[in-house]
Amino acid sequence: MKSNSLLDLESFGQSIWMDFISRDTISSGQLQWWIEEDGISGVTSNPSIFEKAITESDDYDESIRGLILKGMTSEETFRSLAVNDIQNVADLLLPTYHRTDGRDGFVSLEVSPTLAHDTTGTIEEARDLWALVNRPNAMIKVPATSEGIPAIRELTGEGINVNITLLFGLLRYREVADAYLGGLEVLAAKGMPLKQVASVASFFLSRIDTLIDPILEKKMKMDNPRADIAERLQGQVAITSAKVAYEMYKEIFSSERFASLAKKGARTQKLLWASTSTKNPIYSDTKYIEELIGPDTINTVPVETLNAYRDHGHPEQTLDQEVREAYQLLVSLSSVGIDLDAVTQQLEDQGVEKFITAFNRLMASLKEKAASVHELYGR
Repeated sequence: MKSNSLLDLESFGQSIWMDFISRDTISSGQLQWWIEEDGISGVTSNPSIFEKAITESDDYDESIRGLILKGMTSEETFRSLAVNDIQNVADLLLPTYHRTDGRDGFVSLEVSPTLAHDTTGTIEEARDLWALVNRPNAMIKVPATSEGIPAIRELTGEGINVNITLLFGLLRYREVADAYLGGLEVLAAKGMPLKQVASVASFFLSRIDTLIDPILEKKMKMDNPRADIAERLQGQVAITSAKVAYEMYKEIFSSERFASLAKKGARTQKLLWASTSTKNPIYSDTKYIEELIGPDTINTVPVETLNAYRDHGHPEQTLDQEVREAYQLLVSLSSVGIDLDAVTQQLEDQGVEKFITAFNRLMASLKEKAASVHELYGR
C-alpha cells in the first residue's frame, strides 16, 4: 500500500492546513476524513474562499433565508454564516489542539478586508469575532499592513490568537514578529499566562513569482550579463524569500528577548506558507510544498495542491538547504532592476484590493438574495 506523503510531513516538524472551507465539506464528513487520513491539522479562510463557498452552492440558502427574515443586514448575515462554519471546524480540530497541547489544530477567520487600513476598526472587529467564535483554537486573521501592525500588538496583548495574513515582505515580517513579542510582553506585564496564546505569520508566496517572473523573462531576452542572472532568478524569488524569512525566524525566536518570554510559557510565532498553489504550469504542482519543508512551519494548501502532494509528494527537509545561495539570489535582484521591497508592497496593496473585491461581490450577492426573500414573503 502506498504511503501518504502528507502524513510523512509531520516527521519533519511541518503541519499541513487546508486553505479552504465550505459547509458541505463540514457536513459531509470530508473535512473529518482529511483530518484523519491526511493529517490535516488546521484550516484557514478568507473573503475569497467564503465568497466561492456561499455564492457557488445552495448549501447556505436556507440559513440565509432564516437570517434575512430575522431582519439581519448582509454584513450581519455573512458574519453569522462564517462564525457558524468556523465554530464547527474548530470543534472538529479540538482533538488535534488538545493532542498537541495547543500548538496546532487552529481555524482562522478574517476581519473585514475593508478595515485593512483602519487600526481601530480592525481591533474592534477582531475582538467581536473572537468573542463570537468563542473557541480556544480559533485565530483571527489580521493583515500585515502598516495599520495592522499595532492591531497585532494590541490583540496579542489581550490574549487573542492572531493569524497575520497578506504578508509578502521581509522587512514587514520583522515588524510582525516584533508586534507579536510586544503583545506578549504586555500580557506578561499584566501577570497573565502566555502559554495559551498562539500566532502564525502567513507568507504569501506564489504571487511573488507570478509578478516577478514576467519581468525576468523580458530581462532574459536581452543580450547582456543580466540575462543569465534573470534566468537563475526565474521561479526562485518566492522560495528564496521564504528561506531567508525562516533564518530570520530562527534568529528572532532564539533571542534573549524571546527567551525571557518563553520562560513564562510563550510560544514561537510559526511561519505559515500561504498562496501555495502553483500558478505557472511550467513549475511542479507541488513546488511550494516540496521546497519549503522544515521544523516549526505550516503549509496551508488548497484542495488541488493537497491531492497532488498526496499523490506524488517527496517529503524531505529542504527549507534550511542552500541558504547562502538564497541570500545571494535576493541580493542579485537589484542588478536586474527589481526592488523587492517595492514589489512586496505592490503585492500587499493588490492582496487587500482582491479581498475587498471578493467581499463586495459576496455582499452584493447576499443583498440580491435578501431582495428575493422580501419579495417572496412580502416584507
